[in-house]
Amino acid sequence: MGIIVPPIKSQGIKTKLVPSIRGLTPEYSGRWIEPFLGTGVVALNQKSSNVLANDSNPHIIRFYEDVKDRTVTPQIVREFLVDEGERLRSSASDRCSHYYRIRDRFNAEPNSLDFLFLSRAGFNGMMRFNKNGEWNVPFCKKPNRFSKSYVTKIVNQVKSVSATITLNWEFTHGDFERTIARATCNDLVYCDPPYYGRYVDYYNGWTEEDEERLFTALSNTKAKFILSTWHHNDYRANPMIEKYWGNFNLITKDHFYHTGAKIENRRSIVEAIVYNYDRQLVETCDQRPTQLSIL
Repeated sequence: MGIIVPPIKSQGIKTKLVPSIRGLTPEYSGRWIEPFLGTGVVALNQKSSNVLANDSNPHIIRFYEDVKDRTVTPQIVREFLVDEGERLRSSASDRCSHYYRIRDRFNAEPNSLDFLFLSRAGFNGMMRFNKNGEWNVPFCKKPNRFSKSYVTKIVNQVKSVSATITLNWEFTHGDFERTIARATCNDLVYCDPPYYGRYVDYYNGWTEEDEERLFTALSNTKAKFILSTWHHNDYRANPMIEKYWGNFNLITKDHFYHTGAKIENRRSIVEAIVYNYDRQLVETCDQRPTQLSIL
């Protein structure tokens, strides 16, 4: 089964971890619930068509709602990117002024098409906002960014996403605790929160207090859950693993990502996938999830 790649880009996207998460996903009869939707790559590649997707970033939620109700379609995306791509190529001598015009326009009046443009034309695939909630990623310095083949690639991604998102998908913008509280024993909750001590400017920060709130919410839910976080990198370990997640099942996966175009900017990180069920354990609705020791 192929992997659906979302049209939205962001550093830390879980595309390469989708097969591992699929392999760990247990059978469930309820909803797939994501309190931290992010780019949506995991939700788009799970089994259920009954989905509750939440994020603190209103632009992500607006984009997927627009795809769901066909306000944003593959054809609309093609026409928009072809037009704006040509404006980008023919902009002033610095070849990036049009990017900043769109960034200013988006920050004044956010909309899904400008959000998609910025996501694909920003430096290093970053999604970053300042304290006022304004997009502040610089241009990627590629005036021919929206070539015909690249636009077709994005359009095909929108087409795949549009075919996957059904009327049974519910999108919400709000607090992750309220989303987790809606889960029943038949649901599966997948969490990919901002990483403590790392990606702090995605849309809002992530503190130890937030980690503790997440731990409490997941410890109290009757649903099965899977949590993605970072375990360690070349320099240090994630102190939240031992403090909060040591009594659950845990597996680790090597993961590589780029912080720039050069090979010397290639970095390694070990991802942690935490879950609260034994794959051999059959639970009933009146049972609490069983906490197990680390694998």
